[in-house]
Amino acid sequence: MKRLVLIAALVLTGCVEEPAPGPKGKSLTGAERADCLMTGGTVGRGGMLLDEICILPEPDAGKACTKKTDCEGMCLADTRTCSPVTPMFGCFEFLDETGQTVGICID
Repeated sequence: MKRLVLIAALVLTGCVEEPAPGPKGKSLTGAERADCLMTGGTVGRGGMLLDEICILPEPDAGKACTKKTDCEGMCLADTRTCSPVTPMFGCFEFLDETGQTVGICID
C-alpha cells in the first residue's frame, strides 16, 4: 500500500507545470548603466518587452505648464505640470505645442 501511495505521489508531481519565465527584455551594458547613473538617472525596466532603460529626471518636473514648449519633457494634461521623468510609459494625455490635449499610449 505504501508503495502504491508513493508511486501515485510521484506520478502526480510530474503533472505540475512550472510557470514559464516572464519576459526579461534587453539589459543595459555596463557602460550604458554607468552613463545613466552619472547623469543622475536610475536604471529600471520599461515598455512592453521590459527592456532595461535609463530613467532620467526632468529638470523642470512639476513646473506649471500650458503647452509642450513650457517643458523639457511633456506637459501633462491632467495636472498641467511638466512630466517628472523621461521616458514615460502607459496611456496618458499631454498638451501639444498649441496647448491642445492629445492622448497617447507609449509602450
